Amino acid sequence: MNRRAFLMGAASAAAAPRTPPNILFIMPDQWRGCDMGVAGNREVRTPNLDHLAQDSVYFRSMTANTPVCTPARGILLTGRYAHRAGTPVNDIPLPDEATTIAEILGRAGYYTGFVGKWHLEGGKRLPGFIPPGPRRQGFKFWAANECSHDYFKQQYFRDDPTPIPMKGYDAFTWTDLALEFLDRARERREPFCLYVQHPSPHNPYWLPPGYENMYAPERLTMRNNWRPGLKYAGAPKDIAGYYAAITCLDAEVGRLLKRVDEAGFRDNTIVLFTSDHGDLLGSHGSIHKQKPWEESVIVPGLLRWPAGLRRAFASDAVFSHVDVVPTLLGLCGVKSPVAMDGFNYAPYLRGARVKTPEYAHLAIHTRTENNEFGPWRGLRSRRYKYARFQDKPWLLYDLEKDPYEVENLVDSRASARLVAQFDREIQTHMRRTGDRWDELRHRPYS
Repeated sequence: MNRRAFLMGAASAAAAPRTPPNILFIMPDQWRGCDMGVAGNREVRTPNLDHLAQDSVYFRSMTANTPVCTPARGILLTGRYAHRAGTPVNDIPLPDEATTIAEILGRAGYYTGFVGKWHLEGGKRLPGFIPPGPRRQGFKFWAANECSHDYFKQQYFRDDPTPIPMKGYDAFTWTDLALEFLDRARERREPFCLYVQHPSPHNPYWLPPGYENMYAPERLTMRNNWRPGLKYAGAPKDIAGYYAAITCLDAEVGRLLKRVDEAGFRDNTIVLFTSDHGDLLGSHGSIHKQKPWEESVIVPGLLRWPAGLRRAFASDAVFSHVDVVPTLLGLCGVKSPVAMDGFNYAPYLRGARVKTPEYAHLAIHTRTENNEFGPWRGLRSRRYKYARFQDKPWLLYDLEKDPYEVENLVDSRASARLVAQFDREIQTHMRRTGDRWDELRHRPYS
């Protein structure tokens, strides 16, 4: 993509529209921020997202504060850190008393809908029926399940406990259901908010039909921090399957955006594309998420609103999951009835000179997959990444000089002052938000 064209983006938009904007929130599962054409990956094919980026604010380092499914989803519905949303770990329910963006917008006259993987009910993941009522946290249109990554034997639920089986690869049906919502929204007078959460490209990295031969494992370039010879996932074959799922989903995003255009929604619809977390896929000799490295915590971040934002541009602002809900509400001109932890980027997106957060705060409250590491806390600034365990510092990287996080500076004498500064920031943040190292034994909603 021509960099000048991208930075200039679309022509300056007119003044913010008088009618409230719609929201289309698209969040596939486990998609690394580095794996889009616009992010510089020349091997993975994402033409629809690259086209979307030309008219979007592209947050180059959008950060998952707690990079694992349930915590991230709780944050992205409430605008509160995972321990404050009541979802610090996987497979626990979002508390009934949590206030979500769907509830807030519903009270403001929005038609709300949820399609895809929910993963906020807790307990057994299947069959995954969430009955109409408070457990749907404000969403009126419903076509979802709790959690399943069996992409060829998928099912979903509507308003009764009878499972509805899907035919073939599930991504196509999830998109069809989202299109159904958009068609209904076209017949209504209210603005809408639709959350679409495909379960892929999360492992297992099975090949979608029609994409089986798109990526040859032996021809793929591994990242500079990838380690060969792993005894578990992360091999080139897995990356080929992951890329195939990405390209398939890119086409599904194209289907969604085409319907938005056909329905006349384009100019006044905020489209936000992101993910709940990434996957190391062999980088740093590890897999999956819950770790502080970039492949785990940095996710896609594209935000488009032609009628309401002056221009498209690439941003290095420290924008993280916890900022999503307050920013969307800010763009919609809707006030939250409850306090949120995130920063409202709406003035920044409209071109105002405002002081934005210096750090994105990171936290994992339990041991990581394969029992690799204990709970940790950290932060990411524009330049640095830092993480620590309760009893000792762990990682420090200069991201400007070392974007692949190969050289750990945490034990360097020259870094002692920086480590102390970051430790003070983490301590202050934990005290301010009520976080604590033994948090899982003190988990009431607050």
